[in-house]
This record gives sequence, structure tokens and C-alpha cells, in this order.
Amino acid sequence: MILPEALYLIKIEREAPQMPEEHCCSWWTGPEEFSMECLYYFLGFLLLAARLPLDAAKRFHDVLGNERPSAYMREHNQLNSWSSDENDWNEKLYPVWKRGDMRWKNSWKGGRVQAVLTSDSPALVGSNITFAVNLIFPRCQKEDANGNIVYEKNCRNEAGLSADPYVYNWTAWSEDSDGENGTGQSHHNVFPDGKPFPHHPGWRRWNFIYVFHTLGQYFQKLGRCSVRVSVNTANVTLGPQLMEVTVYRRHGRAYVPIAQVKDVYVVTDQIPVFVTMFQKNDRNSSDETFLKDLPIMFDVLIHDPSHFLNYSTINYKWSFGDNTGLFVSTNHTVNHTYVLNGTFSLNLTVKAAAPGPCPPPPPPPRPSKPTPSLATTLKSYDSNTPGPAGDNPLELSRIPDENCQINRYGHFQATITIVEGISEVNIIQMTDVLMPVPWPESSLIDFVVTCQGSIPTEVCTIISDPTCEITQNTVCSPVDVDEMCLLTVRRTFNGSGTYCVNLTLGDDTSLALTSTLISVPDRDPASPLRMANSALISVGCLAIFVTVISLLVYKKHKEYNPIENSPGNVVRSKGLSVFLNRAKAVFFPGNQEKDPLLKNQEFKGVS
Repeated sequence: MILPEALYLIKIEREAPQMPEEHCCSWWTGPEEFSMECLYYFLGFLLLAARLPLDAAKRFHDVLGNERPSAYMREHNQLNSWSSDENDWNEKLYPVWKRGDMRWKNSWKGGRVQAVLTSDSPALVGSNITFAVNLIFPRCQKEDANGNIVYEKNCRNEAGLSADPYVYNWTAWSEDSDGENGTGQSHHNVFPDGKPFPHHPGWRRWNFIYVFHTLGQYFQKLGRCSVRVSVNTANVTLGPQLMEVTVYRRHGRAYVPIAQVKDVYVVTDQIPVFVTMFQKNDRNSSDETFLKDLPIMFDVLIHDPSHFLNYSTINYKWSFGDNTGLFVSTNHTVNHTYVLNGTFSLNLTVKAAAPGPCPPPPPPPRPSKPTPSLATTLKSYDSNTPGPAGDNPLELSRIPDENCQINRYGHFQATITIVEGISEVNIIQMTDVLMPVPWPESSLIDFVVTCQGSIPTEVCTIISDPTCEITQNTVCSPVDVDEMCLLTVRRTFNGSGTYCVNLTLGDDTSLALTSTLISVPDRDPASPLRMANSALISVGCLAIFVTVISLLVYKKHKEYNPIENSPGNVVRSKGLSVFLNRAKAVFFPGNQEKDPLLKNQEFKGVS
């Protein structure tokens, strides 16, 4: 709606150059020549003259944003400690550059500074929402303990290493600019609206000025490369809102814009609710597909970063969609088991009694209007007579209660799919597999495994140290199992010792795990077991060799030769006898005759 004054102001601006001279203030000549049109022209000139000084100064809304909220929004969204963007902006101290201005390229040494604006949105109405701004400097630049911007050591940027460690030495600038005034009350240590900087300890090391702007209001803050601002949302309109931030840096006795950033935040009257779901053997909890006959743990997370609901009683009402009825609890975690396959609709309602505005008192009942008698009139007049302050019941009911609460609700819905899965896996037997001699340091062990539920398609084995923390080997392989779900898994262990074995059977939707500790014996050749095996092998080989030699000798001399009186035969017979006796002595030393009498004779012969 355009006011009549604005219409005439536009008319003056368009028609004044063509207006004849006799029309100018001719009504001053007398009442009879009074002209309403001249009066409108005169009022229009007054409005134009009053508007000129206002247009000469920049306003905050001209600098910080293009969208101007209505007067109603500014009136009903008063933020604590924030100011109206109708205030003047000191453009001489804080220059204003439009987007695309070439001066932005030279506003910072070594490149452009980026500002990142985040918030803990969404925020429940009445709670606090916090905004954080972080400055990202060009490569190899950082802020030191004194607030100066310096080059990082041993860091090469596009320009190479700089001999000057400082990008901006603001400490020296501050000492030079304020040396003549020890109080620090310099005319340039002010915000864009002229308010002085807060002189808290160390304020001279804070060399960035942040101007926040939202809902037709602004907030100024002096800080370093990162700042945080919290806003109470009690008076903020529900829905998405826009926050804009402009950042300036010190430049002698003036300030230079270096970054602008904006972000959307949300204020809601619904409690922000998130639910995490976990099941023991579920392969992927994010696909909302779970297993039958195994409990699912639901954990409710309420997004309340400002702890607005800390002292509120919160109730959780569950409907799991499987005809098990409603479940109400004050605990944020709950377990539920689905016993049938299918698709189910999960619904959760969260209720909290949060601080809120008190409702207006109901209007007083209107008395009926029968024709009153004199006595009734006097009695009615006496009962409505105002008494001392605070004695009127109606007046007491209108006193606002600072502890009023209002019920806030949050909702969560999800569609859950329940399928058959591997519900259990067990190792029922472990067998040591004998290995050939060339691999004395390795051991093969067979694990006989059974499972329940669906048929697995793969098996994975993780071999770790005895604490089950340091993984040594992981092997996965497909398996083909019958309906009985009985399989043998063979795994190799390098060296003796104690191992933690995690064996997992899996299919498309589930993973079932079992663990065990196994002790692998020593396979070293010098071990007692190895030495015993070697001795047995040697004895066996020797027995076979003796048997073969004996058979050969017996075969060769099995024929009988009669004894003859010829000397040659006697000599041949004696030679054969000597040979047989020697062989017998070598291979069967235990069968030699041991006669002490012969030994005595032998000793006697020697002596």
C-alpha cells in the first residue's frame, strides 16, 4: 500500500519541472484562492527535503542484505542484544563493496580468505541456536598466539618461502596507531554503527570484525579467526531463516572487507528426533532390513544442543507395527523382536513439557441482562467496586506465570523389513591335520562348524593374537552348504602359540560370528615329538635293511654242501663259517655267547 504522501512525492518529482510559476504557493495570497493541489505539492516538498539526509547515509540493510523484512516482522522478532538494521553504517571507516568488485581480489595477501558459517540447526522454538564462523586462510598462512597472521614454517606456497614471517603484523599496527592515546579510546576502534569495541583483556589481539544479520537486525562482534554467536529463538518466526555474515580485517585506522557468507537455519515447534537401530547379526543397519527372532535395539536421539529440555519430562510412545500394541516408556532406548517375516511400519511419538509462553486468561463471563431491581443494581455495583491492588481475582489471573510450560511433540517414522538370517553359528570340533615334513613350521587345523537360520554363502576367518586385537591374517571364501548347515573350514597357522580365531558366516543380509582361542603345538624338528618320530623312523629303516640282507645271504647259501676230506673243501668250509659268524656278530650282537669261563680262558691266554 502506498501512502498519499508518497504518491504526491512521486508526482512532484515527475511534474515539478513543467509546473507553471503561478502555481507555486499562490494560495498565500488569500483564503479565497486557496488550492488543495498546492498544499499537496508543498507537503511533498517537505517530505522530499526530510528524506534527502536519510538517503545520504548507508543503512545496515543496504550493506548486509537485499531482503528487507516488513515492519511487522522486525517488531515481532526482537532478538536480545541485537539492533535494527535501520541504523546508519559508517561507510568511511568500513567501506562497502558489491559482489564482483575488483577490490575483493586485493583484500588479502596471497589470495582470498574463505568464511565458513555453520549452525546447530534445527532449533526448537524457545531454545538457543549457535552460529560459528571459521576463517580459512590461503595456503601456508595461520594465526599466531598474538593474533597476527604469519607464514607456516617450511611450507611452500605458489610464491615460495617468504623472508618476512608476517602476513599481517597487527600488533605493530596497534601500537603505532594507539601510541598517542594510552586509554585505547581511539575514534577508529569502533563498530560500523559507531559503538566502541569492548575492552576486555587481550582485545587488541582480536583483529577481525564480524557483523551478523538476520530478521532485519544485526549483531557486531570483535574476534579472532573463529567466533561463535548464540541467539534465543523465542521470538523467531517458525520455518527457514537466513543468516548473513560480513567479515572485516584491520587496516591501519580503517577496515577492509575480506569475506561474506550466508547460511539457512531452521526454527521449529517440533522436537527434532532421530532414531538409531542396531541388531547383533545385521549386516547393514542403514538399509532398515533386519533379522527375525533377534532383538533390535532402538535408541532415540533428541537434537537439543542448548540443553533446552534438560529439566523436562520426556515420554516415548512406540508402535512397532506388528500388532503388539503401544509401548510407553521414559527411557530413550528400547528392544523389540519381530517373530515374523515381512514389512512393518514403525512409529514413535516423543512428548516433552518444555518452557513456553503462558496462554492468555479466558475472558470473564458476560452477565445476563434482565431488568434489574433497585436492590439488585446496588448489589451489583457494590461487588464490582475496585478494592485494594491484588484483591481482584480477575486481576490475579492475568499476572503472568513465569513457570508456564507447553507440551512439545516430536515424531519419527520408518518402514522396517524383517527377513530370515543366520541366527547362530558354533564350532563343534577342531582337528589337527598332519602335514608333510618339508613344512615343519606350519600347522593345518580343521574347524567343523554348524549354523542355524538361513544358509550361508561365505565364510571369513580372522586370526589374531590372544587378545583378539591385533589381526594377523584374514581369509574369506565362498561356501556351498546344504540345508543341514554343516561345513569344515581349514585354516593354516604359521608357528606355534595361542591364537584368537573369529569365524563369520554370512549371506546377503546377515553375519553370524563365533570366536575361540586355540593353542597350536610346536612343530620344530628339535622338539621331543619330532625327535621321537625321527627315532621311530630310523629303527624301522634299520629293521628293513637287516631283513633284506639276511634274505640275500640265506638265498645265496641255502644249498647243502657235504663235508669232504680234501683240504680245499676244509678251507672253503672254514672261510664260510667265519663269514657267517662275523655277519651274525654284527647284526645280532645280542645272540653271542657270553660264558665267563671262556672269558677267563681268553684273559689267561692273553696274559
